[in-house]
Amino acid sequence: MVTPEMRAETLRRLRAGTGRLATIALKTLDSEYPWFRELPAQERSWVGTVAQAGIASFVTYFADTSAGHRGALEMFASAPPELTRSISLQHTLTIVRTFVAIVENHSDEFAAPGAEAHLRESILRYSREIAFSAAEVYARAAESRGAWDARLEALVVDALVRGQVDDDLPSRAAALGWKPGPTLVMVGRTEGPLGEVQSAELRRTIRRAAHGALAGIHGEDLVVIARSDSALDEVTKALLPTFGSGPVVVGPPAITLVEVARSTRAAINGASAAPAWALAPRPVNADDLLPERVLIGDSSAAERLIAVAYDPIASAGGSLKETVATFLDCGRSLELASRTMFVHANTVRYRLRKVADLTGWDVLSTRDAHVLETAFALGRLRDAAALSL
Repeated sequence: MVTPEMRAETLRRLRAGTGRLATIALKTLDSEYPWFRELPAQERSWVGTVAQAGIASFVTYFADTSAGHRGALEMFASAPPELTRSISLQHTLTIVRTFVAIVENHSDEFAAPGAEAHLRESILRYSREIAFSAAEVYARAAESRGAWDARLEALVVDALVRGQVDDDLPSRAAALGWKPGPTLVMVGRTEGPLGEVQSAELRRTIRRAAHGALAGIHGEDLVVIARSDSALDEVTKALLPTFGSGPVVVGPPAITLVEVARSTRAAINGASAAPAWALAPRPVNADDLLPERVLIGDSSAAERLIAVAYDPIASAGGSLKETVATFLDCGRSLELASRTMFVHANTVRYRLRKVADLTGWDVLSTRDAHVLETAFALGRLRDAAALSL
């Protein structure tokens, strides 16, 4: 039977030994757990703060067990919220178990004679309070972090959609786990309007397909930005089922945030223009939709189309530019183009093959001819405007 005098003496000894208990706890963690030794100095100090608060909280609990839950929560109130990011719940419970073991092993020293079992029972009951409190603290932190991450993710994706890469964007993206490197941008539609629960489930599905991917849901428009060291073709295949029916457009390859913003704009414009190409593959690259993007007023698409499909032919010299222009103006007829240019049809065919080698577009293909036709129209307009200045 533990008398009030024995409890009072045990409480006095515990209060006098709180510093020693904290020191023993930290030394034990340092010697037995590599994860603790590898923590940065600041985070180790946070653990020390929590350990000291836990010991003080146990002393308060021992003095008045009715205040147990409140005292247990105070243990975690002394640590910054960042602790739940750097130290897992499993490691936190390891700290609690270490503290319990130390009190049990030193019960003869801190308990009054005859009260050793009572002290051990008290620390076991208190450890249960701490375990429940830790779970509650980590659950609250996860909920709060999830809400904050969702808001931050929306801000980052919205900035990339608008092409506004300011000084704060890199740090915001880094907080979400994004770092410069090969990045895939995909734009498409969801399977109809989504509620809050459906949107959250879609994001989880996207992150299972591409860990750390950012997702922006605007109405029924879905923007996915995935940084990955894996082959981007494989990431594209994994992400494709997360989109609803309709076109899915892949932006140009990107590494920096500025490039990601450009890729996002290109993919969004491509998604708007994709219906103009009825036979477009799914997914389709934004650069394969340059003519259609020009039709919706995408000035960057017009500039790129001229740069990749008109200027190389115009700069090549010889008769390539004239041959392509004549072939297109003659309704893509080899015979009519050859008669118009007074050369053999095989000569026209040979020159067009050189154009395919130069640009990658084969003017004898219906789709590629459409691309070159648009590029030549834009190039001629630009050249005419330059001459008029």
